[in-house]
Amino acid sequence: MREDLGSGTPDDPWRLKTPPLTSEFTVHRESRDGRDILVCIDGDTELHFDARCLEHLRAILKVAGGWVELGPADEQTEAKPGTVEAWGRSPDNPIHGWYGLTPGLRGQFGMYVPPLMERLGLAEVEHKPHRNRMRAL
Repeated sequence: MREDLGSGTPDDPWRLKTPPLTSEFTVHRESRDGRDILVCIDGDTELHFDARCLEHLRAILKVAGGWVELGPADEQTEAKPGTVEAWGRSPDNPIHGWYGLTPGLRGQFGMYVPPLMERLGLAEVEHKPHRNRMRAL
């Protein structure tokens, strides 16, 4: 793990780029109200995700056995079926709903979680302008 890329703490967050490499953001882990969360900061926007998503998404990607489209979408937009985004808000996932925890900003799971998984060596992510995919490592 390269030290210059952050350690994932509030004082030394992971510095990442969105899959199309168009925007930079940071992520760190912390505990809030007894829950382990990922805090994602993109400009002035702060999003929270249930940290269990990392192990849960890796497991579902392993079951898929290949590439899965990311399909990022905001909370107000319906996610494309079969995408990482759709799984991240599905009543059929391990937590039975949204991994996004910030009301009004619970979407974009398919934009912000995959780069972190790539950084942690859990997945491979494509970096094209559109329709990026990921797969488990």
